[in-house]
Amino acid sequence: MQNTATNVIAICLAATLLFVAPLVALTERNDNVVQENVELIVEQFVTDVQNTGVLTTSKYQELENSLAATGNTYDIEMEIQHLDENPGKKTTQANYKKIGENVYYSEYTTQIQEQLGVGYSTDKSSGKISLKEGDRIVVNVKNTNETQAQTLKGSLLSFSNAGQYKIKASSTGMINVNGK
Repeated sequence: MQNTATNVIAICLAATLLFVAPLVALTERNDNVVQENVELIVEQFVTDVQNTGVLTTSKYQELENSLAATGNTYDIEMEIQHLDENPGKKTTQANYKKIGENVYYSEYTTQIQEQLGVGYSTDKSSGKISLKEGDRIVVNVKNTNETQAQTLKGSLLSFSNAGQYKIKASSTGMINVNGK
């Protein structure tokens, strides 16, 4: 009888090792692939805005759709830092210099979405934000749902990932051209 109980325990342990461990490894690998894709999507979005100097509703929605295609939900945080040049001019006959401070003022996600008309039904939205050379754009993305790997680990190991983001990406860029 004792030998039978040992056999049952050994079979259960073997089944766990043969089926559950590879499943956990597979879902972890899936999270890694999604992480790389999200980083690429965010980097491409920022590069596109950098090189065109324009942020449009269609570009923003394309970002949202590309992220949604990964199978997770995301919180997209954006900041546009507008360069407010306030140059004074100091001249001599042979030497011309600009003096003064360059200050950045920021617009954040809700202000950007309102201007683009994303999630807002206002008459103020133009669907386009034109940026000028020297402005900066900052995009941070993090998942808001539990990934499959987090869910599987949580159910098997009583492991909690509360407040931890498995998938996140960030990109910053300075605008290269004046948008039109």
